[in-house]
Amino acid sequence: MSDPAARRIAVIGGGIAGLAAAHRVVELAPSATLVLWEAGPRLGGVLSTVHALGYQVEQSADNFITTIPWGLDLCRRLGLAEQIVQTNPADRHTFVVRRGRLYRLPDGFLMLAPTRLWPLAVTPILSPLGKVRAALEYFIPPRRGEGDESMAAFVQRRLGRETFERLVEPLVSAVYAADMEKLSVEATLSRFREMEREHGSLIRAMRAQRKRRPKDAGRESGARYSMFVTLRDGLSSLVEALAGRLPPGSVRLNSPVGRITPVGGRWLVEPASGEGAAETFDAVILATPSYEAARLLGPTDPELAAGLGGIEHSGTAIVSLGYDRRQVAHPLDGMGAVVPRVERSPILACSFSSQKYPHRCPEGKVLLRVFVGGARQPELAEMPDEQLRTLVLRHLEPLLGISGQPEFCNLAHWPRTMPQYHVGHRERVAAIEERVGQWPGLALAGNAYHGVGIPDCIHGGESAAERVLSGRMKDQG
Repeated sequence: MSDPAARRIAVIGGGIAGLAAAHRVVELAPSATLVLWEAGPRLGGVLSTVHALGYQVEQSADNFITTIPWGLDLCRRLGLAEQIVQTNPADRHTFVVRRGRLYRLPDGFLMLAPTRLWPLAVTPILSPLGKVRAALEYFIPPRRGEGDESMAAFVQRRLGRETFERLVEPLVSAVYAADMEKLSVEATLSRFREMEREHGSLIRAMRAQRKRRPKDAGRESGARYSMFVTLRDGLSSLVEALAGRLPPGSVRLNSPVGRITPVGGRWLVEPASGEGAAETFDAVILATPSYEAARLLGPTDPELAAGLGGIEHSGTAIVSLGYDRRQVAHPLDGMGAVVPRVERSPILACSFSSQKYPHRCPEGKVLLRVFVGGARQPELAEMPDEQLRTLVLRHLEPLLGISGQPEFCNLAHWPRTMPQYHVGHRERVAAIEERVGQWPGLALAGNAYHGVGIPDCIHGGESAAERVLSGRMKDQG
């Protein structure tokens, strides 16, 4: 085997996936030469924490799930374990808008199905016929065949149209910002399809699971809030900790890459600006959006680029608002609210951010985060700030009984940042990865492939680093 110190690894993209990949390279091959190329002026991608006027605002994701281990594990390896905080145990449920008013989501209704039938039976969100149709799910036989289907088709088949439109669509849209007629069940919430296969009914499966869970779990609704955590100093502290573990001089900000080219079993990386010389690396990890990976790989492998370019993206904007508590009439006795598409509102969801994590605002204040855009209205992701602020306030104020202007406002625009896992996504990604496997020293990472959450992106980045390092070591052995 040749000298490990001679190995040169390039990571293109400095979001959480790229940072996790670069950090893993340092962990596994500390003698290798690492270069991380980031097109923008800072690391972290969409992860960004703002501290202002006593408010702590996450400008994109504000926490991560713990049912998969990769986020927690990385935080612990970075020495951030003492910063990990859980959601406020009080009021771990969600509200849903119906005809311009907020109603509590039935206790035990988690994303696609109920764990408890009585709360569903008495909810004012559904009509009597809608409730009867949802209850009939218990008796509807499972779908035969293994093919993928859209979220809309799956939920309407199992629970009926009204439950889909009024409960499931707003909950899932708040996570994936997607078109439910195209969103893949298998690529997003496959466990519900597995429940159908195993138990024959979602209700049957959820009730069986409830018996194995803590007694208070059935009081949650919407997301499984007890399974989510954040970092007390903000998620930017994760970005800073990762960056602090990288070798001095290895990070190049404001350095977009123009082209990567295979040359003699290695990879030539050329700066986009024309400034600076091209450099040769033993391996390249593309931790960019899939459409950027398609651009970089287009001249080398048009078939691979076509697959990557076929993954569509939507975008969102987030309007964060700080108020004196006396300005908001609603008790805010929940984690937030979601808005169904049928309400024809520009708002996808509103997170009661300071209720989820009380440390995020000064005492006596309230911090709200409002999400707009997605596949419903992608143009809102790029709407000018003042116009967007006015639009959001016009729709939010009557919902929560808000009087007066916010004392704090922060707007974050994220166009083309949310990949759309359309029906057939798993097969598309499998074909992409098979094609990537034909290029030694090349790996992909990011939210476009195997999950959009922070732990998924961390795992994708670390796995990419492990693949290129193990592949290179095999080549040299």
